Amino acid sequence: MNVLIVDDSAFMRKVITDFVKKIPCVKNVDLAHNGQEALDKIKLNNDIDLVLMDVEMPIMDGLTALKKIKSFQRDLPVMMLSALNNRQVTIEALEAGAADFIEKPVNLLSISQDWTDDFKAKVLMVGDKKNQFQHINHGTVGKDSTSIISRPMPGAINALVIGASTGGPKTLLEIIRSLPPVLRIPIFIVQHMPKGFTASFAQRMNSETKCTVVEAKDGMPIQRQVYLCPGDYHMTLETGKIKLNQLPKLHGTRPAVDYLFISAAEVYRTNLVAVLLTGMGRDGAKGMAEIQGLGGYNIVEDEQSCVIFGMPGSAVELGVVNEVLSLTAIKKRINQITR
Repeated sequence: MNVLIVDDSAFMRKVITDFVKKIPCVKNVDLAHNGQEALDKIKLNNDIDLVLMDVEMPIMDGLTALKKIKSFQRDLPVMMLSALNNRQVTIEALEAGAADFIEKPVNLLSISQDWTDDFKAKVLMVGDKKNQFQHINHGTVGKDSTSIISRPMPGAINALVIGASTGGPKTLLEIIRSLPPVLRIPIFIVQHMPKGFTASFAQRMNSETKCTVVEAKDGMPIQRQVYLCPGDYHMTLETGKIKLNQLPKLHGTRPAVDYLFISAAEVYRTNLVAVLLTGMGRDGAKGMAEIQGLGGYNIVEDEQSCVIFGMPGSAVELGVVNEVLSLTAIKKRINQITR
């Protein structure tokens, strides 16, 4: 894998380069000081597999460079390097096609192991497609696989739960835009995203739809609106209200989709629909097993629509999925369910 690192800070370029070079599948690392220099290098080199790019830079910022890259190199994955004070621009970058982002470590002289693990996992998954399926049996993830449980959707649906990770923000914004102005049921979303960024993402989603989208709070009564789980918390459901907790990370993340799915299955049982969107890892598969066991209905995004098929593929592998649909079909189905 060949990686291009784009940052105007020499120290940050050195820190990121050192981490990238420790990843076994990385062959070459190239550097750029700003977005314009990155564009010039990408136009001259067709062998770049991943771009790691700062959001805020002189001459040409990361968001502008990302949009230009996507205009002529749509399949080249770009991952943003973002500070907390760049959260609004980071959400715009995700909408513009960035595969994911890494929050820059606050203290570059004392970087946590959690950050290192997350960084390595994202670089591998986003930059090296071959690694996406290293834990998935390819024989079980096809649309026509016998592992798909074909049965009718429940006649009465009282709630919708959605889980997403890498590539999720752009996908969720597309889904949100297709929602009716008045929802018939509540929607609960877990998107893997750090603390501080989810509030901005909830505001962005709310501005893109006529229904109400809020960042969930502990004890909040459940109404017919969209609830996004805040970063650094797990979200669970009880009858009539939302509960947040800071139990240990699950699948290396907090929030985790499984906590939401499992608790929702217990509350809504046969009247629940779950949707699992693009993302790396296995989060959500166990929750879908619980939903399936209690009579709910499970839908996953297909491989062609996903940035990363890890989470949906894991649920299919487990044999707990009722439908594998394209993003276009998922948007239509959610609109029908919520209208």
